[in-house]
Amino acid sequence: MLRVFALETLVGARPVVLCGMVSFITFCTWTSLRSASSIRWLVAGRFFPELSPLCPSSELKTKPTQHSVRELRALGLTPHLLACRSAQPLLDNTKDKLSQFCHVPSQNAHYAILKQLNLLSVASAPDLQEWTNRAENYDGLTDSVRIAMVGKYVGLTDSYLSVVKALLHACIACSLRPSIDWIAASDLEDESAKLRDSRSDKSESVLFLMIRLNFNLLSEDTIFVSKSDTPEAHSSAWETLKNAECVLVPGGFGDRGVKGMILAAKYARENKIPYLGICLGMQISVIEFARSVLGWEAANSTEFESGTPKPVVIFMPEGSRTHMGSTMRLGSRRTLLQTPHCVTGKLYQNQQHVDERHRHRYEVNPDVVGALEGAGLRFVGKDETGKRMEILELPSHPFYVGVQFHPEFKSRPGRASALFLGLILSAKGKLEAYLDSCRNGD
Repeated sequence: MLRVFALETLVGARPVVLCGMVSFITFCTWTSLRSASSIRWLVAGRFFPELSPLCPSSELKTKPTQHSVRELRALGLTPHLLACRSAQPLLDNTKDKLSQFCHVPSQNAHYAILKQLNLLSVASAPDLQEWTNRAENYDGLTDSVRIAMVGKYVGLTDSYLSVVKALLHACIACSLRPSIDWIAASDLEDESAKLRDSRSDKSESVLFLMIRLNFNLLSEDTIFVSKSDTPEAHSSAWETLKNAECVLVPGGFGDRGVKGMILAAKYARENKIPYLGICLGMQISVIEFARSVLGWEAANSTEFESGTPKPVVIFMPEGSRTHMGSTMRLGSRRTLLQTPHCVTGKLYQNQQHVDERHRHRYEVNPDVVGALEGAGLRFVGKDETGKRMEILELPSHPFYVGVQFHPEFKSRPGRASALFLGLILSAKGKLEAYLDSCRNGD
């Protein structure tokens, strides 16, 4: 599938993401509103799966790209440039084939972009010294930190690409190499210890899965299973979790693997292991705390159990409560820090508020906040209305933080996300020293 970007004259040639993937229903909304005359530069991005298991020559297939470009052209949009990402450099014959069948001329990308935007006269050679120094410093790093990533989509690690990059940025800032241990949340669940290889016939091969992805054949009931839902996988997952120096539970949708995430959050809380929960990861920590500390065994999210008697996480859309479309809370939103005397506030350099990006429908039920805080949990960040819980901390823990937003989206090389930086520093026992140095202005 093709991801499309466009440069529009109305925004001063600033890149604008028009949509998700070509042939996704959300793309139709944008194409119906398009004005071809306003688009100065259309870029179609493509990921090439490497089919090496069945193709010894590791040939990169161009048919999916051709198919997507054909769909794009049928909608009246013709790309000026194809931006291709692959596990290995594209061969000249692959580029020629794409050029011929997608009707995009072979060209030097930098020159073509500058020419299209009339910037050739003002363009200068890029100063890459800072990047060179950063790369050389990273190549010389020898120490690492073990991070347990407990998620739903670990079989498709690109699902967490932004999180992985944010971890890399934070680790480099701490002069460390990230060592990420991917843990399928479902493997931590007690049920997986009882399963046998009888489920292996339900697994989809990597090749078949990529074909289905390329041609948009995935249905809502598609099941992704780990490589081996067996007792061995269960014990291995727990051994990996216990050997980690910190735990991160990223975002996700649906109830698959939720029990395993709750167990991971409980392990991190009880054993004082640094924990960062993002979006769903924050909601998981609230559910776990309500069950384990408050004794609300039925505590749950209405996303997973609509009729739960203890709804600690509920549907809180900014729009309609009955229609799925346009109900997500999206984009940059302001979070007001309730007190400067919290780890998050200090990591954000004692700012009174932070603006971070959101992408969710469900949030902590404001009716249970009082009970949760009475048991020791603290909601140190809220939205401007005071009804939406944005940041939670556990003061009795070295670093136990949950955020409803996605801090990874604003992380950059040389400017690591404050919360990811805090997680890595805490994992190495250096958080207090760092906060002290910030307090002293060092």
